Amino acid sequence: MSDFLDAQKLVALLFLRLRKSGFDLGVGEYFAALEAVEGGYGRSRPVLQRTLKLMWCTSRSQQSQFDLLWEMVIRQLESELPPPVQEIEGHEFNSTQAEVAPSLSQATPPPVTEVSEEPEPDGISAAPLPVRPPFVPAEVEELVELQTYWPISHRDMLYAWRYLRRMVPGGPVDVLDVSATVERTAREGFFLAPVYHQRDRNEAGLILFVDQNGSMMPFHRYTRDLVDTAKNGGVLHSEQVAAFYFQNVPGDYVYADRNLMQPVALERVLEQCDRDTSMLIVSDAGAARGYRKLARLRATTAFVLALQQRASAIAWLNPMPRLRWKGSSAELVAGLVPMFPMNEDGFSQAIDVARGQVPA
Repeated sequence: MSDFLDAQKLVALLFLRLRKSGFDLGVGEYFAALEAVEGGYGRSRPVLQRTLKLMWCTSRSQQSQFDLLWEMVIRQLESELPPPVQEIEGHEFNSTQAEVAPSLSQATPPPVTEVSEEPEPDGISAAPLPVRPPFVPAEVEELVELQTYWPISHRDMLYAWRYLRRMVPGGPVDVLDVSATVERTAREGFFLAPVYHQRDRNEAGLILFVDQNGSMMPFHRYTRDLVDTAKNGGVLHSEQVAAFYFQNVPGDYVYADRNLMQPVALERVLEQCDRDTSMLIVSDAGAARGYRKLARLRATTAFVLALQQRASAIAWLNPMPRLRWKGSSAELVAGLVPMFPMNEDGFSQAIDVARGQVPA
C-alpha cells in the first residue's frame, strides 16, 4: 500500500460505502477491521483487501460488489494525494532567496501604466459575457466518529468468573461456627471454648479450548482477555485453569500456546479431567464465513463427543451473534452442546452451564 494512503481511513470509507450498498455491517465489524489493521494486516493493499473481504462478505455476490467498491475507494484516496514537488534543473531554491524576493518587490514597486479609455464606435455594443454556473462541490463522505464498543468488557469477565465455584471442605479449621458454639454453651451450662469448622475450598477446575487464527483473528483481544481473567481473576488459581488452542477444528492434537507451536495430544489433556471439570470452547464454528462444511461438522462432532465422555459441564462461547449462526456449521453445532454468543448475557449463561446448571 502506498505510504500516502492511511489504512484506517481506507477502512472507514469502505465501511461506509458497503453499508450504503446494503451490507449488514455494524460497529463490531468496523472495530474488528481496525484490530486487523493494527495487527499488521494493513501493510499491503492485497493483504488488507483479502482480510476485509473475508471478514465482511458472506456470499460471492457480496465479494464481487466488494471488489468494485474497493477500487472506487482506492481511486478516491489516490486523487486526494498531494501533487509531487517538481525540481527546477540548474537552479537551487533556498530559504535565503525566499526571504530576499519579498524585500526586493517592496523596494522597487512596478511602474504604473495609464490606460486610456477609447470610446466605442457607433453601432457596436459589447457582447455579454458567458454566464458560468455556480460551483457546486462534490459530496464528500464524512467519517463518522464511532464510539468504542466491545462485546464484553474485561470487568464483566472478571465478575462472571466469580460464579465458577465448587466449594468443598478442605482448608484449615479456622472458621468460627457461631451456632455450634452457642448450642454447646447452652448444653454444658458454661462457655469453655469456641467451636470451629473447616474452611471451604474452591475445587473447581476449568479447561479452555480456544480457536486461534483464521476467522478468529479479529477476536484475539477477547480470547486473550478471557484466558487472562480466568487465570488471574482471583477466584481460580492459575493451576486450576488450563488453556489449549486450535485452528478451526481440534484434531488429535491441541496446542499449549497461542502461536500453535507446542502440540499436546488431546487424549493426554482429557486424561487429566474428571466429571466435575468445567470445559469452555471458544470458536465461531464457521459462523464468521457463513459456511456449512460436512468435514468440519464431523470433526467438531467427534471432538464434542470426546469431551462429553469425560465431563458433563461443557459450554460453547461464539463471538458471532446468533443471527450469523443460521445457515452455517454453528447452527448444527449448537444442537450438540449449549452455545452462547460472546456478550455479557451469553457469557453469564455459559458460566452457569460450566457450573453444572442446565440451561433454560
